[in-house]
Amino acid sequence: MADNPFPLDRDRLLAAYRTMRTIREFEERLHVDFARGDIPGFVHLYAGEEAAATGIMMHLRPTDRIASTHRGHGHCIAKGVDPRAMMKEIYGRKGGSCEGKGGSMHIAELDVGMMGANGILGAGAPLACGAALAAKTRGDGDVAISFVGDGASNQGTFLESLNLSAVWDLPVIFVVENNAYAESTSRTYGVAVESYVDRAQGFGIPGVSVDGTDFFAVYEAAGEIIERARRGGGPALLECEMIRFFGHFEGDAQTYRAPGEQDDLRQNRNCLIKFRSAVTEAGVLTEADLDAIDAEAQALIDEAVVEALAAPEPTPDDLLTDVYVSY
Repeated sequence: MADNPFPLDRDRLLAAYRTMRTIREFEERLHVDFARGDIPGFVHLYAGEEAAATGIMMHLRPTDRIASTHRGHGHCIAKGVDPRAMMKEIYGRKGGSCEGKGGSMHIAELDVGMMGANGILGAGAPLACGAALAAKTRGDGDVAISFVGDGASNQGTFLESLNLSAVWDLPVIFVVENNAYAESTSRTYGVAVESYVDRAQGFGIPGVSVDGTDFFAVYEAAGEIIERARRGGGPALLECEMIRFFGHFEGDAQTYRAPGEQDDLRQNRNCLIKFRSAVTEAGVLTEADLDAIDAEAQALIDEAVVEALAAPEPTPDDLLTDVYVSY
């Protein structure tokens, strides 16, 4: 076995690939099943962005909190939510993460620090500030992560959260998953100041931008920022530049994309291919190691769908359960 040039040992490299592959298989299966009409509600897929969620979440504790987006399946899996429970939730079945009553855009699992996906753009940023304030009050070194897309970064809630976090010196990291499109609007059309690092500095917050398709770039940058926050260094911003493989939502005609763009992404900006090439060329992992994980991930997702289809639907009696106020 060759010397390991990476910041993770062999077992952690395998774990990173397993997480990314599980996310990819989960999303690719939803793409097929939604097109068949099997899944209720709206679905927004994270495929192509796996390196960001995985590279960041590998630094987190179960007690660290994250606030996700409408495109949150990858965040959930990387934070430790059970894919089987997630699949039941997306299919609207009992036994789901929220007992089948939240669906794709509202998966939450507080036991692992997943405060919830969110259908309101930018709405997770204030929640992350609240979680960070609680962590700072406890003094336990926990951090909070807010994920937003490049479109949501223009929301007032996000900008207000940047300011609040700086004023209160909170252990919160704002992750901008810059996937090139705010729904169908190019970031070059809708944002006057293109650099999210520059925007953060306007609030007195340091930031860094990385290639979001490069797991190792994300992992290194996230590790430094998260450790800084744990030590009391305050908030920071991390921009991950990548492009989603699918449309804004399932059913999106994607007429705003250039001809051949999606094929180019799959071939040249595919974080799984980049990871495989890096670790196999270095001789740290083999193609057989990774192929085995591919098969295991596909089997897991296949089993998750079978279990979801076999699970019962919520009943009318379930309607007013799992709420904060009893009526």
